[in-house]
Amino acid sequence: MKKLILVIAALVLLPGSVAAQGVDAEREAVKQAVLDYVEGIYEVNPARIERSVHPELAKRGFFVKKGEAAYSSDVMTFQQLVELARNYNKGGRVPKDAPKEVVVFDVSDQTASAKLTAVWGIDYIHLAKYDGKWKFVNVLWQTPPKPNK
Repeated sequence: MKKLILVIAALVLLPGSVAAQGVDAEREAVKQAVLDYVEGIYEVNPARIERSVHPELAKRGFFVKKGEAAYSSDVMTFQQLVELARNYNKGGRVPKDAPKEVVVFDVSDQTASAKLTAVWGIDYIHLAKYDGKWKFVNVLWQTPPKPNK
């Protein structure tokens, strides 16, 4: 009787455990795609961008130009992002302790969303799964928020 109860308990609990492991693995894969992106730029490694970003990327952002008060906007293509990764930190402008905080908001079977806080500001990221790999498809970013006065 005890064996039967243990077998039934294992059958009931095991699928949930396996499912939870799958969800954790997907969340980790999304986080890794975000880290490929930020570390690709920080480490001057455009191959990591190519691995984690879809060629049809839509990247839009807002920044404040030096000496100005209002935000300006910018659009970046996949190829421009690859070039940015190739050159942005060539001269060592990114400090060794630069932030790369990743928050994964949601992961479904085909889509996911995350937030990255990096040296340039905040990125809100949409990812999609292509051929079993998570890739950035949209990024909306801004420089660090203006301090409240």
